[in-house]
Amino acid sequence: MSGALTFDPLAAGPPGRYGDDLVEVRREDPRAMDGVCPIVETAHFRLRRRDRRIEVTHRLSPAELDNDLTGLLADELFTPGWLSGAAVFERVFTGVVLSTVDEPGRAWLTFYDNTLRRFRRRPAGSSTIASFAPVYERVLRLTGTGPVLDLGSCFGFLALLLAERGQTVTASDLSPGAMRLLGMVAARRNTPVRTLVCDAARVPLPDNAADTVTALHLLEHLSPDEGTAVVAEALRLARRRVIVAVPYEDEPAQLYGHTRTFGPAELAELGAATGRPFTVDEHHGGWLVLDHGERSDHP
Repeated sequence: MSGALTFDPLAAGPPGRYGDDLVEVRREDPRAMDGVCPIVETAHFRLRRRDRRIEVTHRLSPAELDNDLTGLLADELFTPGWLSGAAVFERVFTGVVLSTVDEPGRAWLTFYDNTLRRFRRRPAGSSTIASFAPVYERVLRLTGTGPVLDLGSCFGFLALLLAERGQTVTASDLSPGAMRLLGMVAARRNTPVRTLVCDAARVPLPDNAADTVTALHLLEHLSPDEGTAVVAEALRLARRRVIVAVPYEDEPAQLYGHTRTFGPAELAELGAATGRPFTVDEHHGGWLVLDHGERSDHP
């Protein structure tokens, strides 16, 4: 999901159904079919339109509810062009979660539990979870054991993984909805995570607030000037290390709110501009690691 969450992801609605001004999403009930032919039917979804409203029905069970939903929606509805736009994507995504399990808190907890369990299994393949699992594994190696501040956390999977191994972690995001959701899930899982709603370039914390500051798959959402400001802010906040990871893409994935692409040269330019010791390498995307003091080896 792109991560904006400009609406309330915990809004209550009728069981098995989510609706707002753009979309309606329902858990499929064959007994309630109304005879309206779908625009398209895929392996997991049926798409209809009523006036200006999008209707999506789905056949996902609670056991299937995890962050691989990102890839399912992209592959079956958005990449073929049946639906478009980051705002529609976010609402359909949220609608599927909320209509799969009754009661918003239980629905999102199921989503998080399934996702985190599958991250730990180190899945193979090309799914969303499989592509992010090695990114999180590497960050867990790079952060050490001290306090961590995560910028642009969105769902906050990394923050939860860090907290589960006993680290002090603060998750931050510009979206109040995302941080409210993460705070609720962290509390229900009894996993202490501090949440902070703020711009990643203007974080209301003192200098050296954390040992490590992370910005994972954040800079591709920002303009070059905004990205430079985020890196400068991360360096202000980090006592030891700043970790930046970005996807390598031929074109920005607009579906997820990406506005720019990166390669090794762009990351190296960003690192050199800070005047700090840095390394750039590739591991399921691009990495820029900035260390205070002398350059040091890292995994």
